[in-house]
Amino acid sequence: MREWWGDPEEELGFILDMVEGRDTTRPFLILLDGEPVGYIQYWFIGHHQNEEWTRDNPWLLELPPETIGIDLSLGDASLLSQGIGSAALRLFARHLHDEGHRTIVIDPDPANLRAVRAYEKAGFRPVPHLAGHTGEGVLVMQFAPASG
Repeated sequence: MREWWGDPEEELGFILDMVEGRDTTRPFLILLDGEPVGYIQYWFIGHHQNEEWTRDNPWLLELPPETIGIDLSLGDASLLSQGIGSAALRLFARHLHDEGHRTIVIDPDPANLRAVRAYEKAGFRPVPHLAGHTGEGVLVMQFAPASG
């Protein structure tokens, strides 16, 4: 987890801000058989379309303000490559879509091939108009729910 996210203490501080209402991002635990195995959150792109965020992430301005962004991580490396993250992401994105959110994205580092493959399995596809416009370390992928 530390490889793709920041310092654990700093990240926990961000999550505390969310839980205590100082940040609009919505945090959740991923449960497997009733046990927490990971973390998933969704955030509002429009709330981040400001100078502070777009200075380093100008691609945020290329998305509709009502776009929802998702981040997730499994906590135990032994759970990787078992389809758990893909399944959790697919269910989470489907739930958000069913609630009326039509543009749902995730932004992995393209070097994180395991994550990119998992997100593709969950129904996310690279956003063509953003290819080559996000800088290094960001591949913007959008949820494309299966019909039916």
